[in-house]
Order: sequence, then structure tokens, then C-alpha cells
Amino acid sequence: MAGRRIRRTRKGDYQLRLSADERVLLRSLPGELREILDGQDPALGRLFPPAYADDPVHDAEYQMLMHQELRERHEEALAVMEQTVENERLDQEQLHAWSRALNELRLVLGTRLDVAEDMVEVDPEDPRAPAFALYGYLSWLQGEIVEALSAAL
Repeated sequence: MAGRRIRRTRKGDYQLRLSADERVLLRSLPGELREILDGQDPALGRLFPPAYADDPVHDAEYQMLMHQELRERHEEALAVMEQTVENERLDQEQLHAWSRALNELRLVLGTRLDVAEDMVEVDPEDPRAPAFALYGYLSWLQGEIVEALSAAL
């Protein structure tokens, strides 16, 4: 399929056909998310969801036990994406990390934008239009990754 940006090769790795502009954008995003990972940004709630929504005591215990591990997993995926963004090929593990990183970026951005499933097109005059376009691009790219990984099944 000629239009695919990410495809599985005969060797079993994955070819990335991304433009220079896409790579510049994708190189910048992990650092932006990393800057807020330790903060209190409400958009991080999707990355560190409550385990016990109806029990604040148990949830606080869970967060104390799991927050650092979750944060490290997020950091790891972001680091793999940063380190491999210039690569023409990725192995399956690296592509899975990209998928996780893109999902994390989408969750935070989608929360900030209050994205809903029933949303219609965004007015180009809306000051949030570029952020919505970025959200759409990240969603599309994640779909490309899912399709490429599915080809291995």
C-alpha cells in the first residue's frame, strides 16, 4: 500500500515514511509532555487514572504504590520515540513504544481540548484549531501503527 507511512517489511521490522516536518514535530512532543509529568496538570489524570474512584483512601494508596511505575513507563515510551524519530526502520518493540507515546500525547492533548466522540469539524477560526489538527494527526498516526502491527498477526 503506497500511501502508508508505517508498514511492516518482509524482514519483520517496520518502515517509517515520515516527512522531515513530521519528524521535527514528533521530536518536540515527548519533551513537552515530559515537562509536565511531575506536575499537577489536570490533563495528566488520563495518564494516572484513579483505581478506586469511590474510595479515596484506597486510591491514595494505589497512587502511592503505582504512580512512579506508571511515570517510568510513560518516560520510557517517550524516550524511545525521541531516540528513534530519525530512524527509517523500527523493530516491533520500538513501534509498540511509539504507540504508547502517541497514546499518552493524545490523552493529554484530548483532555486539554475536551475532545468528545460526537464532535464535528472544528471551525478554522477557533484558536484551538491547530491543537485539534495535531490531535487528529496523532490519532491518524497511531492508527497507522495499529494497522502495521496488525499485519504481523
